[in-house]
Amino acid sequence: MPTYAIVESGGKQYRVEKGQSLLVDRLSEDEGAKVPLRAVMFRDDDNTVLSPGDLEKVKVEAKVAGHERGPKIRVFKYKAKKGYRKRKGHRSELTRLEITDVAMLSRKPAAKKSAADKPAEEKPAAEKPKAESGAQASGAKGLPDDLGKPATGALEEAGLTDLEKVAGKTEAELLDLKGVGPKAVETLEKALADAGLSFKQTDQSEESD
Repeated sequence: MPTYAIVESGGKQYRVEKGQSLLVDRLSEDEGAKVPLRAVMFRDDDNTVLSPGDLEKVKVEAKVAGHERGPKIRVFKYKAKKGYRKRKGHRSELTRLEITDVAMLSRKPAAKKSAADKPAEEKPAAEKPKAESGAQASGAKGLPDDLGKPATGALEEAGLTDLEKVAGKTEAELLDLKGVGPKAVETLEKALADAGLSFKQTDQSEESD
């Protein structure tokens, strides 16, 4: 009895023997490339192999002999008494394979290492992002990120685009700006403290009579 295998390609199964030529659905490999085929059954003079574990030891290899197109299939559609007539044709894209080897190995072939299996190169540990407390770090001059759009827009419209300019104003002057409320002033006060700054203090000295 000749040694043969049942292989799967493109969702279809084929009976193959060594030296056989086979037409399958178009494969992406170039002409002359070697293609392994997955066996779903193997039989030789001694036994028949069906179990998945033993089938992993079956080697079925083919060579791409060329790419072809199948015969044209003509399709004709019509509807009686409607005057509907439609013709079209179809040709399947195929690949011709030459079976070069059908054998039962003593052990499973070594699996090819994929990119995911390769050990990842050691990368320097990324620096931990510095904790931000809503206000920017000490020495930063921009406005706090969590100030809110209305307050930020009002400050920028008034020319207060950084903390140093904000420090030149009193809390009362900031509250007079439309869009700046007590919560925004509190956020600015915290940002100023982190940057080593503070609001301008109101002159409380009283002139003596």
